[in-house]
Amino acid sequence: MVRVLVTRPEPGASRTARRLEALGFQPVLLPLTVTSALPVEASIGGDAVAVAVTSANAVRHAPKALVAALADLPCHAVGKRTAEACRAAGFLAVTEGPGDAEALAHTIAGGLAGKAIVYLCGRVRFPMFEQRLAMAGVHVQAIETYDTTAIDYGDAEVAACLSGRPVEEALLYSAKASLALLSLMARPTLRHLFAKTEFLALSARVAGPMERVAGNRVRIASKPEEDALLALLSLPG
Repeated sequence: MVRVLVTRPEPGASRTARRLEALGFQPVLLPLTVTSALPVEASIGGDAVAVAVTSANAVRHAPKALVAALADLPCHAVGKRTAEACRAAGFLAVTEGPGDAEALAHTIAGGLAGKAIVYLCGRVRFPMFEQRLAMAGVHVQAIETYDTTAIDYGDAEVAACLSGRPVEEALLYSAKASLALLSLMARPTLRHLFAKTEFLALSARVAGPMERVAGNRVRIASKPEEDALLALLSLPG
């Protein structure tokens, strides 16, 4: 059975593991990052006309009072999974975007020029979304609801998680996870576990750090969505 390394944080890691099992793969869970809520004390400007969300974690970690204060505003979610999280949190009018933060900015910029929006986001994020909206004259109030930090594993922990055997494929959901996995791969006692691994990345940005080391063993999903990422997996045989 093909063993697939899942590097995303919980609760997504377990959800992905269940999908892999249903497809006939053997998931190996090694979350390389963890998300945690940040204290939010921001006051919402009364002139905000919309909300933007580029990560499901941003609404999962947002205080309920903050979501309640914004729930009546049109909510622009980056993609399907984030849109589902926004609806579950209580937003009443959620629009599902194209799956990419920069593309979402391009999609909504024209109708919001000269107006203000609230952006629920993480401390670690891709700056292009805010830059693209600022260039279009959109006033963005970024509210950081969570942080993402790398998990520091010891060599023995990683080897035990992988049962001392190489994994055939690894799923990469963030550039931070790519960098964390590269750090593990550089350790002499772990290097052999990833010598032939194929790395499947959610986007070109996620693939970037790994491509410099693994070259043609890196493949990129056709869209920044998990369905497209899992479509890259080798068929179990």
